[in-house]
Amino acid sequence: MTQPAASTADTVTVRVPAKVNVQLSVGGVRPDGFHGLANVFLAVGLYDSVSATRADAPLLTVSGPDAALVPQDRTNLAARAAALLAARHGLAADVHLHIAKDIPVAGGMAGGSADAAGALLACDRLWGLNSPREELLELCAELGSDVPFSFAGGAALGEGRGELLTPLEVGGTFHWVFAVADGGLSTPAVYRECDRLREAAGPGSSAADVPEPAASQELLTALRTGDTGALAAALRNDLQPAALSLRPSLAETLETGLAAGAPAALVSGSGPTCAFLVADPDSATRIAQALTASGTCRGARATTGPAPGASLV
Repeated sequence: MTQPAASTADTVTVRVPAKVNVQLSVGGVRPDGFHGLANVFLAVGLYDSVSATRADAPLLTVSGPDAALVPQDRTNLAARAAALLAARHGLAADVHLHIAKDIPVAGGMAGGSADAAGALLACDRLWGLNSPREELLELCAELGSDVPFSFAGGAALGEGRGELLTPLEVGGTFHWVFAVADGGLSTPAVYRECDRLREAAGPGSSAADVPEPAASQELLTALRTGDTGALAAALRNDLQPAALSLRPSLAETLETGLAAGAPAALVSGSGPTCAFLVADPDSATRIAQALTASGTCRGARATTGPAPGASLV
C-alpha cells in the first residue's frame, strides 16, 4: 500500500455541532436489534472541538464541563474513530486526540457522535489522507447511527437506524434554549424503556407491532419555510415518554420553560437535555434565565440552528 503524504501541520482542530431531533419517530425492534427511525436532525450552535496532534502512541484527553464523565480510553468513540480510519489505510493510530467539551455529556445531543466525526476529519487531514466525503460518511455510519449527521450538519432526515441521510432545506434560523440536567441518561436504557412501555400499553414492541416511522410532511414544510409556529406544532419525540419514565423530574423542567413563554418543548433525543423552541433572541434570553433561576435544571443555554457540520478551525 502506498503511504499517503502526511500533513505538514503538527495539530489539526475540527469544530463539531450538537444536534436536536425535531422529529424522532421510533419503529419497533427489528430482528437485528435496532429500531427503524424517521429522525429529523437539526444541528445547533453548541460545539465541541477535537484536536489531533502527532504522537508516539494513542492518547486521548478531555477538558471542559463534565470532562470527568467522558471515557479517556479506547472505548471513547473518538478514539475508535481514529483507530478505524488508521486501520482502513494501514496506519498506526499514533495520535493525541484532545476533546474540548461544550456539548452536554450523555444529554441526548449527540456529543459523543460529534466527537467521533471531529476525530475522523481531524485525523484524516493530519495524516494527509484527504479522503472523499463519501468515504468518511461510510466510516461515520460504521461508528454509530448519529455520527454521519454530526459530520454533515445542517438539517437532514435520518432513516434506517438513523444513518441513511437525506439533506433537508431550511428556510430560516430557528432559536432554541437547552436546559441541561444533572447527570445523563443511557441511550440504550431509554430505548429499552420505550420497548417496555409499548409492551405494557398494547400490542407489543417489535417491528411487526409498531407502524413504520415516516417523516412528518408538516414538519418538513415548516423547516423549509422557516416557520417557527408550524415547527412548534409539529415537534415529536417518541422517546420522550421513556425519558420521563426514567427521569420524572424532566416534566417540571418542560413545564417551567413552557410557562416562561416557549411555544414548544421536548426532550432532546434520548435526554435528559430539554429543548425549547422559541420565537426570537430576546425570548431565548428570557426563557433561559427563567429556567436557570427555577432550579429545575443545572443551567440553560440559548443558541440557534441550523449549524454547519464538522469544520476545520
